[in-house]
Amino acid sequence: MKALTVMVLTLAASLFSISTVADTLPREARVPGGLAIVPLGEYATRPEVHYNGKPVLTIQQDAQWIALVGIPLGVTAGTQSLDIKPGNANKQQISFDITSKEYESQYITIKDDRKVNPYAQDLERIQKESTEIALALRTFSSEREVPLVFRYPVEGPTSSPFGLRRFFNQLPRKPHSGLDIAAPTGTPIVAPAAGTIIETGDYFFNGNTVFIDHGQGLVTMYCHMNSIDVKPGDRVDSGTPIGTVGMTGRVTGPHLHWGVSLNDARIDPSLFLSKP
Repeated sequence: MKALTVMVLTLAASLFSISTVADTLPREARVPGGLAIVPLGEYATRPEVHYNGKPVLTIQQDAQWIALVGIPLGVTAGTQSLDIKPGNANKQQISFDITSKEYESQYITIKDDRKVNPYAQDLERIQKESTEIALALRTFSSEREVPLVFRYPVEGPTSSPFGLRRFFNQLPRKPHSGLDIAAPTGTPIVAPAAGTIIETGDYFFNGNTVFIDHGQGLVTMYCHMNSIDVKPGDRVDSGTPIGTVGMTGRVTGPHLHWGVSLNDARIDPSLFLSKP
């Protein structure tokens, strides 16, 4: 009974610690495409945490360690597990539950059918680019201070929310893994938080694209840009211009596709915004 009381008090302390710093954390949404904030307890040093074999972002608040876990869109609702290795101690596990979420469908007509059904000569390029994009999104740098509340990268209305089940010219494609913000061509795009430019490129589907590493597996992506004003290795602060809105790649009009990846899971960028 005494051990149970201690466990309850420890969990309560962890939850209180999280609630007192809620304004410095992203919003939690334990659903596919969402984010779980999982109390880990007290450790003398930063514990190594993995989810599905991928390293997880951890922060310390009032002596308590907390894991911020990106939940992939393809995960089935139910119990998930984190593997934790605190220092030289044996590996432990902590479980957390996620619930299901049904995203709406979106049907888009693309005039350039090649962007829906690529030619044979396009496929080699697409495969090469897919490998490069995946590598950028898997970036994990051991930054101790990671920005967790973002500003909008561009001014404009949301034209397509995150998670939509997409059909291009009536053909099913991958769910929408970012947030689309409509704006005229040439509208400035700024970094939503401090970070380092990982990669830039001109891709078949994504058009002109920039990737920013914010630390510990938190990576943001900016697609369909008209111009790119940064290069790999550049350090940017919140509000630093990185380029302009365009309509390169597979688009129906000028807009910014803004993606957020956490532990290599594409999640809803709006969870990181100070104002939804």
